[in-house]
Amino acid sequence: MNILDQYANGVITALGFFWNALWAFVLGYAISAAIQVFVPKSRLVQHMGNGNFTSISLAGIFGALSSSCSFAALSAARSLFQKGAHFIATVAFMFASTNLVIELGVLIFLFLGWQFLVAEIIGGIIMILISAILIRITYPSRLIRTARDHADETSGADDDEFDWKKRVTSVEGWQKVGNRFVMEWQMVWREILIGFTVAGFIAVFVPDHVWQTLFLATGETQSGAELPFLRVLENALIAPFVAAATFIGSMGNIPLATVLSAGGVSFAGIMGFIYSDLMVPPLVKVNANYYGWKTALYIAGIMYVSIVITALMLHYAFAAIDQVPESSRDIAEISAFAINYTFFLNLAAFVLAGVLVGAVVVMLAGGLFVQLATLA
Repeated sequence: MNILDQYANGVITALGFFWNALWAFVLGYAISAAIQVFVPKSRLVQHMGNGNFTSISLAGIFGALSSSCSFAALSAARSLFQKGAHFIATVAFMFASTNLVIELGVLIFLFLGWQFLVAEIIGGIIMILISAILIRITYPSRLIRTARDHADETSGADDDEFDWKKRVTSVEGWQKVGNRFVMEWQMVWREILIGFTVAGFIAVFVPDHVWQTLFLATGETQSGAELPFLRVLENALIAPFVAAATFIGSMGNIPLATVLSAGGVSFAGIMGFIYSDLMVPPLVKVNANYYGWKTALYIAGIMYVSIVITALMLHYAFAAIDQVPESSRDIAEISAFAINYTFFLNLAAFVLAGVLVGAVVVMLAGGLFVQLATLA
């Protein structure tokens, strides 16, 4: 196969990845938009001021109901922090909003299988608890006070006080949902484009032996319990750095995780890679802008240790019951175009997106009409 054929195959594979995930994106972002519009945030923040189990639980639930865009997650976390959320709850929100959101779960189910989805949920909860313990043990009071002073005081001015019952039954409320839906896509389209393109080209151009060398895979089929501890440990340790090197956020790294799984990377390595979306340099830089470099690196360190421990715990917990997940998805299968359930789900997604975008157009047209009438 010459270079042009490989290039064309890479483009087709990337488009196939996106086509098979499109309905999940539309559905996930529609649900996320509705939750963000109809759930008053200020009432939740009032109960997140302490680093106790209640605060952490609320932060995790709130994060799971929010946007999966990594940049939006960090912005929302800063807003919570400034409104009085405890630092531990803030970090818990960061983890949950990029690892436990609906659209990410659907994507993992489509690309890796239900076993990985179950592992993702269980591991996400474990990772939040581990990070909370680590922060409580190492709690740098002076650093966090500096971070609070460093945060931008002008952010997070959402209209949190409203009657959700009135909003959910109003036309204006659903127009807000449409507007939020559009904003979600504006925030994530670059991340999705880059992630799926990189995954498609890596699937075509990078041979399996590269991943087998990097992750110490032998190429032989071994169960999770049979893998040497040093290999599992190496996979868990190196996976966050591989994720950071891709510069891809939470939604874009799932297709690449599928490529790694097909290349023989261990379960611990795959989970460590998926959990490391907030470790990419641009997101660490965003945290540095919000809280200062010392706090940003402290957060990254807490995340790295939590990710490695969680990946190891998941691997050996699932190995103990002989249930270590192995992706049953073939790259050709999840990048194929066909007249199947995906085709019809995507048609429904186009209709849903059209309705939500149409609501925004009507809202903008109405505002323009009012302005013109005022000028006249």
